[in-house]
Amino acid sequence: MIRSAVVSDVPVIHAMIRELAEYEKVPHEARATEEQLREALFGERPAAFAHLALTAEGEAVGFALWFLSFSTWRGVHGIYLEDLYVRPGVRGGGHGKALLRELARICVERGYERLEWSVLDWNVPAIDFYRSVGAVSMDEWTVNRLTDDALRKLGGAQ
Repeated sequence: MIRSAVVSDVPVIHAMIRELAEYEKVPHEARATEEQLREALFGERPAAFAHLALTAEGEAVGFALWFLSFSTWRGVHGIYLEDLYVRPGVRGGGHGKALLRELARICVERGYERLEWSVLDWNVPAIDFYRSVGAVSMDEWTVNRLTDDALRKLGGAQ
């Protein structure tokens, strides 16, 4: 079962974000606090949204955290999936597909024309899963990112 996250889910989402960072071999990069997540998801001006995958007993076993994007070419919003995570013990049980299906449903319902995300090139199980649901890799695109000192330098706060 999939449901939208509620405020009381923030500690569970936070814990799964830490698990995801461990899996991706970058635990030091997962610096978001529960308070930051609470504000981003449920503050006065939410900047992100989350859905949880639940077992039949109601245990949260996965999450999708996403935000709106905008396509200048298509002239409409889309969804950018920041993170999709399913706990290792329940992978293969349909939870990841259910989360993606829910985001695709939202796109269709709202007239959004894209559901996009990135995946690490070494994460073959995830790549295979994404291909199985019809996702197409955008191999000609390279992700760029500014953080920390480079961001501050370019932004003028040296």
